Amino acid sequence: MNNWLGLIICFVYVFGIIGAAEGLRRWRGYSSGFTRKVIHVGVGMMSWALHFLFDTPWFFVIACAAFMVINLLDWRYGFFAAMASSDRSNLGTVYFPFAAAVVAVLFWEQPPLMVAALMPLTWGDGMAPVVGKAYGRRHYVVHTSTRSVEGSLGFFAGCLLFTWLALWLMAGSPQVSPAAALLPALVITVVTTLVEAVSIWGLDNLTITAVAILILQLWPF
Repeated sequence: MNNWLGLIICFVYVFGIIGAAEGLRRWRGYSSGFTRKVIHVGVGMMSWALHFLFDTPWFFVIACAAFMVINLLDWRYGFFAAMASSDRSNLGTVYFPFAAAVVAVLFWEQPPLMVAALMPLTWGDGMAPVVGKAYGRRHYVVHTSTRSVEGSLGFFAGCLLFTWLALWLMAGSPQVSPAAALLPALVITVVTTLVEAVSIWGLDNLTITAVAILILQLWPF
């Protein structure tokens, strides 16, 4: 696909996800905490289509840089209610596109690893607060953040499933069988679950992605 067309599709898709989340917030009365994670997961899943949209990672990096600026302005001025966070110190929406850009540059020639590296951020971090808010009973405090064991289990489940699927199903090199994908997915999930549990100020978007990158780079596929 033409890279410029891919860039346009990328922007249309992301703003479409934001619009859909805002629609859910207004129509169903969902909290911004929930719709923020709808956007989180929806945008993260775009990683599965990056090789269809772009011939090179650099156009995606351009998109990520643009969204870092847009998200920083949104954090400052509150343009998108569906992305609002109750924690004003949380710059997670700015860190997210930065992490995605780094992953794309590092793993562009290895699509299964590229997508797998973003699944802890996409589904693990996306599921944790949703599950925690709905089912959280056993809470713990890290600095000023209150979390729950149930939320961490939600992170574990979402991360494990989609990291495994990415390693197995994503076309490209290395080709990983479903059995061979299970152990690295499990290791990534265990470590990123622990890292997410103690990360603060939205830095988990960076820390869990950094851990996933390190494990995938060292793993002997």
